[in-house]
Amino acid sequence: MTSSEIRDSFLKFFKERNHTIVPSSPVVPYNDPSLLFANAGMNQFKDVFLGTGKRSYSRAADTQKCIRVSGKHNDLEEVGRDTYHHTFFEMLGNWSFGDYYKKEAIEWAWELLTKTWGLPKNRLWATVYKDDKEAEQIWKSVTEIDPNHVLRFGEKDNFWEMGETGPCGPCSEIHIDRTPDGTATASMVNAGIAEVMEIWNLVFIQYNRDDTGKLTPLPAKHVDTGMGFERICAVLQGKQSNYDTDVFLPIINKISEITNQPYDGKLSDKKNRDAQNAKSEIGNRKSKISVSQSEVDTSMRVIADHVRTLTFAIGDGAIPGNEGRGYVLRRILRRAARFGRNLGMHKPFIYQLVPTLVDKMSYIFPEIKTNYVHIQRVIKGEEESFNTTLDNGLKIFEEIVTKPETMNSKTISGEDAFKLYDTFGFPLDLTELMTAERGLKVDIKEFIQLMEEQKKRSRDSHTASPRKASTEIEAEIIRGKESAKQLNTSAFEKQFKFLGYECMETKSPILASKDNLVILESTPFYGESGGQVGDTGELIIGSNSFTVIDTQKNGNVNIHILEKQLPDSSKKVTAKVDKERRLSIMRNHSATHLLHNALRKILGTHVQQAGSFVAPDYLRFDFSHFAKPSEHELADIEALVNEKIKENIPRTPGLNNIPFEEAKKMGALMFFGDKYGERVNVIQFGNFSTEFCGGTHVNNTGEIGYFKICEESSIASGVRRIIAVTGTYALDYLNKQICDFQAEYDSAYKQLEEIFKPQINDLKQLPPVPNQASSELTGYFNKLYKNKILLKKIIEQDNETKKTLEKERAKSRLKSLSGSIDELAAAAITTYGLKIVSAKVTASSIDELKSLGDALRSKLGSGVGLLASIVDNKVQLVCIVTDDLVSAKKIEAGKIVGAVAKVVGGGGGGRPHMATAGGKDTAKIDEAIIKTKSIVESLLKK
Repeated sequence: MTSSEIRDSFLKFFKERNHTIVPSSPVVPYNDPSLLFANAGMNQFKDVFLGTGKRSYSRAADTQKCIRVSGKHNDLEEVGRDTYHHTFFEMLGNWSFGDYYKKEAIEWAWELLTKTWGLPKNRLWATVYKDDKEAEQIWKSVTEIDPNHVLRFGEKDNFWEMGETGPCGPCSEIHIDRTPDGTATASMVNAGIAEVMEIWNLVFIQYNRDDTGKLTPLPAKHVDTGMGFERICAVLQGKQSNYDTDVFLPIINKISEITNQPYDGKLSDKKNRDAQNAKSEIGNRKSKISVSQSEVDTSMRVIADHVRTLTFAIGDGAIPGNEGRGYVLRRILRRAARFGRNLGMHKPFIYQLVPTLVDKMSYIFPEIKTNYVHIQRVIKGEEESFNTTLDNGLKIFEEIVTKPETMNSKTISGEDAFKLYDTFGFPLDLTELMTAERGLKVDIKEFIQLMEEQKKRSRDSHTASPRKASTEIEAEIIRGKESAKQLNTSAFEKQFKFLGYECMETKSPILASKDNLVILESTPFYGESGGQVGDTGELIIGSNSFTVIDTQKNGNVNIHILEKQLPDSSKKVTAKVDKERRLSIMRNHSATHLLHNALRKILGTHVQQAGSFVAPDYLRFDFSHFAKPSEHELADIEALVNEKIKENIPRTPGLNNIPFEEAKKMGALMFFGDKYGERVNVIQFGNFSTEFCGGTHVNNTGEIGYFKICEESSIASGVRRIIAVTGTYALDYLNKQICDFQAEYDSAYKQLEEIFKPQINDLKQLPPVPNQASSELTGYFNKLYKNKILLKKIIEQDNETKKTLEKERAKSRLKSLSGSIDELAAAAITTYGLKIVSAKVTASSIDELKSLGDALRSKLGSGVGLLASIVDNKVQLVCIVTDDLVSAKKIEAGKIVGAVAKVVGGGGGGRPHMATAGGKDTAKIDEAIIKTKSIVESLLKK
């Protein structure tokens, strides 16, 4: 059976048993902040197990995309080195929500494995929890398993828990004996060996564990099963390794084709791995690779695994970055790039594997086909940015591991590991991987200490800014958010009602009150979610008002954070939202929807939302795009949004709480950060914008007033950010811009009036700035902007003239200095048969110094030259090495200039034949020149 046939047969089997086949949830769980990535099939049903949600069906089956790269589910170091661990995998699962239980789950698992798929019964083993006599008896009574193959284990292996608290229960795992002659013993089960491998876990959720550790039976019992898709494919296809199945081989074959390296499926012997890697020679530029075949194969498996993780995560909206899940992806990508060096790859190539993966898997996961261009661009951009530093980092790594102190202690210092991280972007686990290959280790404790010190410096610099310093209220909001997360709100889920779509004021009983946190039976206050900030306002009791400084969401319950605690006697309150603030938020939220669609129309339908933040005073919108939008494109985007605002398009009514499938048929775009259940809210403005969204919005686009883009920037490879304002905030911003432009315009006009009289006539005199009326302001702004463009052209012409004159002066100065270069070359000293020139010269810039270096190289013929100059009160150095010495003597300009720069308190580097450096200590420039000779001699001795 092919992998596609195996997947389809699993889903068909359970569909025939009245299971609803549900799609995989995104691998990026936007609605669950406790997870970086979906790591099990149960993630999308977590609310059902917690009792905070429900489904229209009681039986389900699916194949869930999963990523496990952190926490207790972290098998990263084994990926590619063994046969069955992966960072990305599919989990086939079937579910019962208070319907069938242990008997059916066990009976159907046995039927699928032995009758539908024909696995030999004598090779199957089952494990049960040590106290679960019921499951043990079911295995022995309803299946034909060998009774001796049913084993009991403790909590570590056979008791499943969602977390430290919450739903949990015993589980029954199914293992398969893959020894050549089928003679596995009980001692080999749950022993972590590939010959007896777990393939399916049947979890019986029947308890709730409270924060004291006590187990209480749940009112309903559930079944949650998970089967490793890649593992069952290996079993059914008769392969000892998951990587030898048709799930991975197309990708591995493509890697082989791109790298021109063969693959034969060899696994590294752990005992010999260090010895094999010690033989690896990875050069600095034109690498000569001499690695064992097993390490070539391992590298291919790692890359094949990692590109799957990257493709599915980016396809679901995640982006490589510097924190959270973004940093996990960046680690994965850089790890793959480093393994690419074992295959001789120094240029981006991982992105080229994406189409192969799309061809194989898009029939079941169409999102990777929809987004594959974006996925490729993001991966390629990350590869390019890392490749520029990887080779230099590897060179520094070689210097570190060969230092005497490293060799003696067999440990890379935390300081050196931190340098690789901070300067060259090497994640710690990448440094650990490379050190382990050399039989070394990293001083993790020192690394962590340095990391914490850097974070502290960052925090200190952040809080040192008066503009960003937290006020007492902001500090209280932060504390309130943390407290709100800890509240157990499950008891209030059924009673609570959110009325904020219909009104901004209501009376309500208090359901719960703790410290300054209040839960009401019904509230108009919106709890922060989907990128929209929480409401503020007041709770009124009689003649007393209590300020609500924030509203947070926990499950489906909104929690009000008050400035001060309510009286204990409070029973009923009037909840009143800050209306003006909410209206501003609604304008900005609706504007993000218009902006999203304007971006897709102007830049292309590949644009997807990658994050948003909606506040009263501004909106932030992150989106996927491969290049910086031009000024013209941004102007068109802004104009299109304002055009839709002028059209006064009404929001389509009646689209709250509609069936999810109905919303999908409407063509609604899924909006980043929202949770989609069985029923959803849709925000539609005519035929221009239709999107899933649970936020609050204006009734028609005209209420937005005016839209103005303030800033556009890059936040990650392939991800851009727009910051914009609407309504009165937009008019205020436009007014300020006009005033700034006017001042700039007047200043430039006066400076140029006498110099450029003819061109000045093209500039039109402007009337006084109009009062705040959006159309007049916009028209005035446009006229002023056109004049500014004319001014800019005039100034550019003047600047070009100045540049031309400066170039001519530089040529003349360089020509006069060239005579002194002849003298320097003639006065070269000789050591070890090598000519050396080191001298202080006069130069106006580093570029001029480099030109003098080129002149010295041509005059010298064969030798080493170092020129020093003081430019802008700093020492600038350039070192040249003639090509014959680079190839024959292995002398590199970068090493020389780096050592000389240390004398003047600096550093630098560059190419082998020319390198530059700088330093702060101008008093030691002569000492640096003198020491050049001894530095070159020490390198020659090595």
